Amino acid sequence: MARAFLALVSVTLCLLLPSPVFAVVPPLTQPSWVELTPQQKQILAPLSAEWDQLEPWRRKKWVGIAQRYPAMTPEEQARIQRRMNEWIKLTPDQRKAVREQYKDVRKATPEQKEVLKQKWQEYKELPEDEKSRLKAQAAAKPVPKSAAGKPLTPAPLVPRAQPKPPTAPSPPAASVPPASVAPPPPPAQ
Repeated sequence: MARAFLALVSVTLCLLLPSPVFAVVPPLTQPSWVELTPQQKQILAPLSAEWDQLEPWRRKKWVGIAQRYPAMTPEEQARIQRRMNEWIKLTPDQRKAVREQYKDVRKATPEQKEVLKQKWQEYKELPEDEKSRLKAQAAAKPVPKSAAGKPLTPAPLVPRAQPKPPTAPSPPAASVPPASVAPPPPPAQ
């Protein structure tokens, strides 16, 4: 009897208490462009045209960057400004491809990341005219849609098999080559 009473009380309490499934979660809101401080507007100026169309979580990320911005070194600040300006020039498809590549790099093994760092360092040490040539070459080459989601990490180098030296065909036993045809060269030693 006591068990039945406890079961009835617990079921009643469960029905009376609000369920977390029905809890209303207010939408995540972040400031619109006009709600930003003058300092935030100055820092985030490259994003001004698109700010109000950004998802709230992206705005939150950029507001966080703007808060840390004054404590950054001048080099870091210049890098942030440069990247914002580059980002704003990208099409939505290009942005999606960059995000996918970023995810792939984050998933890369430490060895793959080290190879990437090494290749990037080699690229940075190239003369400007060589960098320009490589950029022009990359821009001229169309990127297939299937390559958009491929990782940036280079494939491991696999040694190629050495080609076998060509062998001279053996002449048929009963025939003599015509005089106008030169005999095949002897096999290379």
